[in-house]
Amino acid sequence: MPAAPRRVVSTPAGIETIIFDLGRVLIDFDHRIAAKRIAGFTDKNEEEILGLFFDSEVTMSFEAGKLSPRQFFLEVKKMLNLRLDYDAFVPIWQEIFFFSEKNRQVYSLALRLKERYRVALLSNINALHFEYIKRAFPVFGAFHNIITSFELGYIKPSPLIYQKTLKILGSAPAQTFYTDDREELIASARGLGIQGFLFAGVEQLKKDLLASGVKI
Repeated sequence: MPAAPRRVVSTPAGIETIIFDLGRVLIDFDHRIAAKRIAGFTDKNEEEILGLFFDSEVTMSFEAGKLSPRQFFLEVKKMLNLRLDYDAFVPIWQEIFFFSEKNRQVYSLALRLKERYRVALLSNINALHFEYIKRAFPVFGAFHNIITSFELGYIKPSPLIYQKTLKILGSAPAQTFYTDDREELIASARGLGIQGFLFAGVEQLKKDLLASGVKI
């Protein structure tokens, strides 16, 4: 069965704002790195840790800023019967990120786009991961605005996070290009009229930008 054509929307007024996702676009990560390390301090195995923990309501609440880092740790400690204190847990939780050649290419592209357009980052991220990435990786300098779920109080794909982002950026939906690696997040943004494109690599991103009238 042939693949569905990629969605390209005509924008007579032109794209003025470009929004990037962070994870698996500008920086890569692997939850298994932390799960393997945590497994040495709990009676849960790696698969149980992944299933219980990384996509849990507790983790989503942390990303939405509803829990402080220490509150989050206490919930995790109880959930996993964890034999770790807070100071030992934090680096395990944080050290899951790495910078790939793909990430470097996206970063370079964002820097170029910043010269012509308002360029922003919109990420579902918690406070601990955000502070770690800010210290360890040189990615945030490519953006005029850094917008995070834990600061706004909502996580993608809630329409409210996109609405708040547009208000912060002063951008109309039809003049906003957005790329993310998850289709359900793109779909929610498209529902508000944002020009959303699934991230499928640097070359495809360039094609989508060009098709939207963006000069790269």
